[in-house]
Amino acid sequence: MKVLIVLTSHDQLGDTGRTTGFWLEELAAPYYRFEEAGWDITLASPKGGQPPLDPKSNEPANQTDQTRRFEADPAATAALADTVRLDSVEADDFDTVFYPGGHGPLWDLAEDADSVRLIETTLRSGKPLALVCHAPGVLRHAVDEDGTPLVRGKQVTGFANSEEDAVALTDIVPFLVEDELKKLGGHYSKLGDWEPYVVQDGLLITGQNPASSGPAAEALIKFTATRG
Repeated sequence: MKVLIVLTSHDQLGDTGRTTGFWLEELAAPYYRFEEAGWDITLASPKGGQPPLDPKSNEPANQTDQTRRFEADPAATAALADTVRLDSVEADDFDTVFYPGGHGPLWDLAEDADSVRLIETTLRSGKPLALVCHAPGVLRHAVDEDGTPLVRGKQVTGFANSEEDAVALTDIVPFLVEDELKKLGGHYSKLGDWEPYVVQDGLLITGQNPASSGPAAEALIKFTATRG
């Protein structure tokens, strides 16, 4: 199986002067799930090269066994330093696509035409797609073949409004993931803040928060296995 992991290239947290990027756990936990399943992993980002890491995701309180493993893994860190440009990839070359979150995707991937094309082509080709935490927000401009929002009528989850409040970024982010998914007609659900929660609706798998990233990857692996 060939999986494409799409990371943000955006590193500015609005006009706060603080930096952001991807959330390390949301890359590391799925990365090792996929590696242990024997999958071929390709990392991509809009600008290519080294994607920006949200510095908060690497603070001691947010580190996990998987993040420490990733940072000590020369092959993993080399792959991260040399992501391919998103505009150079084709959905036909992969069996599935996974989007980690972090706040960065709300600024770049959510508005990126190449990302929208990748999402739409992947699902229309009958291939599964998984997104976690803030990454479900990148579905905002994706549509079905009839032009309706891709998430309309689908069971979805993503970073909750209450979780955004808890990190004091409600007034900083360009939009709230929970509100956006609901506005687009998605049937949004969640568990308590920071609890692992994954929702699957057909080919679409979404996870609520960082703790949901490993379980979302496991759901993706299980789903592909059942399809032979």
